[in-house]
Amino acid sequence: MAAKLIKGTEIREEILEEIEAEVAKIKEKHGVVPGLVTILVGENPASISYVTLKIKTAHRVGFHEIQDSQPIDLSEEALLALIDKYNKDDAIHGILVQLPLPKQINEKKVLNAIDPDKDVDGFHPVNVGRLMIGGDEVKFPPCTPAGIQEMIVRAGVETKGAEVVVVGRSNIVGKPIANMMLQKGVGANSTVTVVHTGTKDLASHCRRADILIVAAGVPGLVKPEWIKPGACVIDVGVNRIGEKISEKTGKKIAILSGDVDFDAAKEIAGSITPVPGGVGPMTITMLMKNTLKSLKFRLGIN
Repeated sequence: MAAKLIKGTEIREEILEEIEAEVAKIKEKHGVVPGLVTILVGENPASISYVTLKIKTAHRVGFHEIQDSQPIDLSEEALLALIDKYNKDDAIHGILVQLPLPKQINEKKVLNAIDPDKDVDGFHPVNVGRLMIGGDEVKFPPCTPAGIQEMIVRAGVETKGAEVVVVGRSNIVGKPIANMMLQKGVGANSTVTVVHTGTKDLASHCRRADILIVAAGVPGLVKPEWIKPGACVIDVGVNRIGEKISEKTGKKIAILSGDVDFDAAKEIAGSITPVPGGVGPMTITMLMKNTLKSLKFRLGIN
């Protein structure tokens, strides 16, 4: 029997509708809405596409959204001054600087300049520390890991006591999701193992997983025989492996592959995310949720 598909596109719609409804209530009661600023330096096509989707989503859920586009030759000093301006702006609750940045700008210095209480990407060292402590200390979990956990919960997958294996150790996905699944609380309380491409006998670790989260960036890395029958498989990989002509537009589009051999894996797993349409749509969704949380923290409401 084929696995149940955990579709990020469907879960995204559920969450965005919830956010939109909550924003409307807060606006009616408190007279404010979440404010999100996205700072884009230069004209990287991929960044422009991603930022455009963020803007569209923010408008949909009723946010006050500012798109601050800057020239590619912007100095580091000028960018830091811009961030300081938004740190002090009470109408802004979330600040996002789109990466990558031009060579003349130190990304680490820029990300560290964002007020941790407006760091809705969850990349500031203070928020990384809050995530490590867990519980009520957590303000803004990184968006992709938060989306993964949300998908697992909404798919009805039991996490308490589950064996979770995370393939990949990046600061953006692997490390934070491992820490989140380890914490006490809903969608967690798991026993977590982190592995990577340098792990000896990677397959044996994967076969133990009740929940297998793969974020290695290697197309088709996880083979079907590595998957425990009935396991939940979350494939975070989005790898461009070629191009094809779109039947709808006649234009070239990318052929995408996950880190898991999906066609074979879906015959073994109990539930699985597709690529595309799985984890990807959740990242911007959780950015919106973090921005709403930032306003709620400011207002002192749950």
